[in-house]
Amino acid sequence: MTTYWCEHAVLPGGLRHAVRLGVDGGRIREVLPDEPAQPDDHVLAGVVLPGFANGHSHAFHRALRGRTHDDGGNFWTWREAMYGVTHRLDPDSYHQLATAVFAEMVLAGYTAVGEFHYVHHAAGGRRYDDPNAMARAVLAAAREAGIRITLLDTCYLEGGLTASGHLPLDDVQQRFSDGSVQAWAERVALLADDDTSRIGTAVHSVRAVRREDLADVGRFASDGDRPLHVHLSEQPGENLACESFHGCTPTALLAGEGLLTPSTTVVHATHLSDDDIALLAAARSTACFCPTTERDLADGIGPARRLHDSGVPLSLGSDQHAVIDPFEEARGVEMHERLETLERGRFSPSDLLGMATLYGYRSLGWDDGGLIATGHLADLVAVRLDSPRTAGCGADQVLYAATSADVTDVVVGGEPVVTGGRHRVGDVGALLGDTIAAVRR
Repeated sequence: MTTYWCEHAVLPGGLRHAVRLGVDGGRIREVLPDEPAQPDDHVLAGVVLPGFANGHSHAFHRALRGRTHDDGGNFWTWREAMYGVTHRLDPDSYHQLATAVFAEMVLAGYTAVGEFHYVHHAAGGRRYDDPNAMARAVLAAAREAGIRITLLDTCYLEGGLTASGHLPLDDVQQRFSDGSVQAWAERVALLADDDTSRIGTAVHSVRAVRREDLADVGRFASDGDRPLHVHLSEQPGENLACESFHGCTPTALLAGEGLLTPSTTVVHATHLSDDDIALLAAARSTACFCPTTERDLADGIGPARRLHDSGVPLSLGSDQHAVIDPFEEARGVEMHERLETLERGRFSPSDLLGMATLYGYRSLGWDDGGLIATGHLADLVAVRLDSPRTAGCGADQVLYAATSADVTDVVVGGEPVVTGGRHRVGDVGALLGDTIAAVRR
């Protein structure tokens, strides 16, 4: 058995000091607070938290960071720049880019990621010899970077939605589509879970899948006991188009077709009515907020507290990776609420930590992660308490002071992936620079 000695650790009952963790087979086998360190212990200084779960990621969007702020615009103009990045993505370049992006996540403290994957085929929709070549490239990247992954393989069949109906796929979107739900399901069925990977499902949005196809996607997800994620009400324009064409909100449309279940996660959930919130609560679906993306794209501030009060679990993601920092995402939920309500303390530190860890793991199908507890996955993050940012802060409020730069050690499945602030793959910054340059040529 491998043992880790934590100067401080956040356990389910709160902060404890001098905690020894026995780890075997990738799981925590014993938790012993108030224990002195032993000579063979691996020492984790500072405060040790459960590994963070990045509930919503589009790895290739990382190539846009710092390159979309010159001409103003909105979500829809940003989307055109995002589509432009896809032109140079193939299995090799995507594998290299995703490896670098996932390594950046682990450096920041993420130990699990939900990759919302829809770049399935070659440019123009041409099929690779292996129909899952792009998916396998992403899965291999996660293994190399040392992060757990739930590949949320995404059904994307239509080019958009207006008051008159769905639009055909454009030239870029052709590579996102399998042509039908059946073809999509047959391709996804060729992928399998393993020790560090889960195969989940997603509906891109009500814009990209017709009403008559939604139930079939839901049945496939349910039959395979797979998580189901969906972009929901990120933009008022999406709501307006859905209400004009279908006569209901996107949330009501999903509910009516049976897609809202405890295994469903709705991403963004920014522009919701009271009735929408009630539907999500009744279904016990999760809402995944991505605060740094939602403010970067001027999406708006979602109803986090109202969802929480209704019983909807909240998780967090970094989405387009304008920022990769779980502390910033967690703080973002609270700070956005403060701006909206003019009140502080809308969520407690333990609430925010649960969003960033436990509920994120559960939304990705890892029900045994996100806690430092016996029997749970040995995914751990050590955060220093002596940096210029964290010096003097209470260990139990480190989420409000730390940034990703304060992460010193990351353990995934009991194995060190980041030690002393360095990832096992080497210089992550250089790796990112090289891979992003390659896809932007």
